[in-house]
Amino acid sequence: MRNLKFLVILLLPIVLIFSGCTHYQKIQQVEKSTVFLGEGKKESMVHRHAPLFLTHNFDSTYNRIGRPSARYDNNGREQIYIEADNPVIYYLKRDFSANKRNYTNLIYRVHFSKIPYSLIPFHLTAGENVGVMIVITIDSAKKPVLITTVHTCGCYRAIVPTSYLRNEALPLKRKEGPLRVYGETLPGRLDYAGIENPKLLVYLRPGVHRVMDMEVIDAKELQEGRNLAIVPTPLKPFQDLESIPLNGDTTSLYHKKGILKGYVKGSIKIWESVFLSLPSMDFFIGADKVYGDAKETGNHFYTSLKPWNRAASDMWNFAQFLEFWGWRL
Repeated sequence: MRNLKFLVILLLPIVLIFSGCTHYQKIQQVEKSTVFLGEGKKESMVHRHAPLFLTHNFDSTYNRIGRPSARYDNNGREQIYIEADNPVIYYLKRDFSANKRNYTNLIYRVHFSKIPYSLIPFHLTAGENVGVMIVITIDSAKKPVLITTVHTCGCYRAIVPTSYLRNEALPLKRKEGPLRVYGETLPGRLDYAGIENPKLLVYLRPGVHRVMDMEVIDAKELQEGRNLAIVPTPLKPFQDLESIPLNGDTTSLYHKKGILKGYVKGSIKIWESVFLSLPSMDFFIGADKVYGDAKETGNHFYTSLKPWNRAASDMWNFAQFLEFWGWRL
């Protein structure tokens, strides 16, 4: 056992470096790029700010946004899976205050059937029922000031300011220029200036579903100027994830009791547990989770691997989360 622990510690830096640089799948060249477009009440804030998700390699079903669904397997056990041909974008609206200023978070959550197991490229995060969240922070003037991206395991967190955010709200040590996030490069700031009907376009890398780029476009570009295949996608409230139909009844996407309470069913990441559970002191590191109050869910949506930062880096308390990462809203 001692030799095994030593081997894990020895291999960990190599694996992290290797996976950080070689998680790329080849992007297929196609006539039209596929974009998932949220549909809801046309005049609502949730619909107006809903991000567009551009996915590559659409022929592989695991690259398609899907709908969390439930069934019984051949042994009569409940099974959660992602229905790849029936996409949904889930949303949650939450208000918060920071430094006597009021904000609204619009949180959008999508799920994919899996990140496939692969050695070349190596997918450290391989597993099923994986997800990505985009958080758009709106100020009291109804302008988006921050875009936060994160996987639903709490990993690969990135916070990008927009042209509406005042400079004094930036972290003191923040450098100008592109933002580098574990092998991906995102814009250092998103420019909304001069765009009549702005929409956030989020590019997702095939295979691993990492946010690989973002830009702000005018909504009219969806119909003209770009060669896009639009997939109309219903916007549904987060609450729907707690009542997934199952043979005339319902079930939750998340475990409700036991040591897996608060985790997405069927989302354990084997490689992450092997290589990262020891330094993070979390055996279920990398498993996707509920986004909620840890006092109720039993599970912090933490964004720092350091065990002593579990509560301070929890995204549910968004003002505290921003302060932890140096933002001064």
